[in-house]
Amino acid sequence: MSGQIQIYTGNGKGKTTAAIGQAIRAAGAGLKVYIAQFIKGKPYAEIELIRERIPEIEIKQFGLRCFIVEQPTQEDIEAANNGLKEVERIILSGEFDMVVLDEITIALFYSLFKTDRVIKILQSRPTNCEIVITGRYAPDSLLEIADLVTEMKEIKHYYQIGINARKGIEY
Repeated sequence: MSGQIQIYTGNGKGKTTAAIGQAIRAAGAGLKVYIAQFIKGKPYAEIELIRERIPEIEIKQFGLRCFIVEQPTQEDIEAANNGLKEVERIILSGEFDMVVLDEITIALFYSLFKTDRVIKILQSRPTNCEIVITGRYAPDSLLEIADLVTEMKEIKHYYQIGINARKGIEY
């Protein structure tokens, strides 16, 4: 199997959901999957389910809190960089058939690490390693090296009328 780079970006809902779906499909086909979540640190329902019931998928969170409405702290920056070091080791090891980099584009947007560094890691991956990237604000240089780019576009969202994130739906 030839590994491709997929990106799910845009301001609409569903980027992580699409990546989790890809990961479950891959695991169902006998592939070994690693999911790295940048920025996120909460115990989302899908993460707990994967950890409990899908041993073909290894998942690790490299976020401390959600700082999207604030500036990242030094601790946020260190956590993201430690995560990227771990991801680099995982990708280059060749141990996993698919690696999901959830919200890595947000980490790039907030300059937690440099896009060139991520691209270098992706270009060094084993040829059979599928990479799935999610997050808003994917930089053009990352879009250029991708094999598949899907933009999720928000047309209407119930957040706009005051409905907050709901357990089992958004987290």
